[in-house]
Amino acid sequence: MAQNSPHDLPDVQGLSIAVLGGTGDQGRGLARRFALAGHEVILGSRSEERARAAAAEFGADLPVRGLDNEAAAAAGDVVVVAVPWDGHRELLESLRGVLAGKIVVDCVNPLGFDKQGAFALPVEEGSAAQQAAAVLPESRVVGAFHHISAVVLLDPEVAEVDLDVLVLGDDRASTDTVRALAARIPGVRGIYGGRLRNAHQVEALTANLISVNRRYKAHAGIRITDI
Repeated sequence: MAQNSPHDLPDVQGLSIAVLGGTGDQGRGLARRFALAGHEVILGSRSEERARAAAAEFGADLPVRGLDNEAAAAAGDVVVVAVPWDGHRELLESLRGVLAGKIVVDCVNPLGFDKQGAFALPVEEGSAAQQAAAVLPESRVVGAFHHISAVVLLDPEVAEVDLDVLVLGDDRASTDTVRALAARIPGVRGIYGGRLRNAHQVEALTANLISVNRRYKAHAGIRITDI
């Protein structure tokens, strides 16, 4: 589709989505919403057995299956990385060849926790998304889905998710694809948020949202005004 304005989005129907770390809450939440939108979803895990068990929990009506991380990465048209920060680099290094040429969506937030709450951790490359880009030079890395609550994603009572997803990357076609995938979740808009070098503050903002949610007992996201 010819794109004439920043609001035009490509047609992403039919794209399959692999979710690495798909047995965790965030991964399962995103998988559920993409499957509800009609996408084939492949849950990835270090254990194929665990991935298959997690996929079975979605029921036969949703197009979700489970594989080990390598097989899931190979099967997906787009690959979402939703693994814990401490295993981020190691996993991506092990999948460098499999992920070559693919859009890789990194939603990992490098955070620490202490008695004062959540805080952003320093990352040598600048951010988790930049680390992914450094480890995966032949992939098209996009940062997105950092601020979306797993509780909301998994809640069957929530029909529409009230937030915007900031999408960051250096390749226009890739960020547009991820923006379109975000918009497949009812209530969500995918908003271009800048180049990948600006991912640090987006990832770090998650610590602030955690503080907001704890204080107000909420599952707050963000909205961008005037767009």
